[in-house]
Amino acid sequence: MTASSAGASFRAALAAERPLQVPGAICAYHAILAERSGFKAIYLSGGGVAAGSLGLPDLGISNLDDVLTDVRRITDVSALPLLVDVDTGFGASAFNIARTVKSLIKFGAGAMHIEDQVGAKRCGHRPGKELVSQDEMVDRIKAAVDAKTDPEFVVMARTDALAVEGLQSAIDRAQACVAAGADMVFPEAITDLPMYRAFVDAVRVPVLANITEFGATPLFTVDELRSAGIAIALYPLSAFRAMNQAALNVYRHLRADGTQRAVVDTMQTRAELYEYLGYHAYEHKLDELFAAKAGR
Repeated sequence: MTASSAGASFRAALAAERPLQVPGAICAYHAILAERSGFKAIYLSGGGVAAGSLGLPDLGISNLDDVLTDVRRITDVSALPLLVDVDTGFGASAFNIARTVKSLIKFGAGAMHIEDQVGAKRCGHRPGKELVSQDEMVDRIKAAVDAKTDPEFVVMARTDALAVEGLQSAIDRAQACVAAGADMVFPEAITDLPMYRAFVDAVRVPVLANITEFGATPLFTVDELRSAGIAIALYPLSAFRAMNQAALNVYRHLRADGTQRAVVDTMQTRAELYEYLGYHAYEHKLDELFAAKAGR
């Protein structure tokens, strides 16, 4: 791959901003909005794919093709490097994980994270999580790294061990993954800044902080995360949650009031939608094509 690969772009974004703020984009249009808002990278959440695209809970039900559909739609419209949640790799064998990595690169993703839960995984901020052995997680990382067709593509190791086995086990797992070739580390459900600092000091690679709402991790600011040495601040479903609440509010008012008048001022206008989509440029092109046909 060339220096302009998506993987290289993700690494360049990380070099340009510390911590790199990475918001979740639930669909192609949100990717456009995030890019126009000034972000340097974006994220596709596995839980977001499950809930937003399939209407299912984040319990390992979605598959690789479900994720790739959304990856392709996002990378088709946005030049921002995309970090993708691949859960446990979409299959138990090294061949499954290799297929996942190769497909993500082919579809334009710049980075992925893979976790150490069992295949029937749970949301990282829910109880009852079960882990595979450290050796099995290391094998997942090795399979992912070996499969890279873009050497700059980022393989990030996520560990959910803190809530299951404690801090030292989580650090041990992260270090083992880095030794196996992981480029970055994602410790899930961290509860305080000193824990983040412990990971940063132990692994010596970029560490991601998952700043998700209504979970185990406080909503730390970028300044607080920077003080702990965090390289990436992830906001996986912030816009999605706001969008859902806004949609529910509209549906309820329509049903109760028989009109949308009470909620029009909460909506993005048609003009704003067209502006972000570049609608008028498309329309102008259509006019040119019709004019050319009329002149023949």
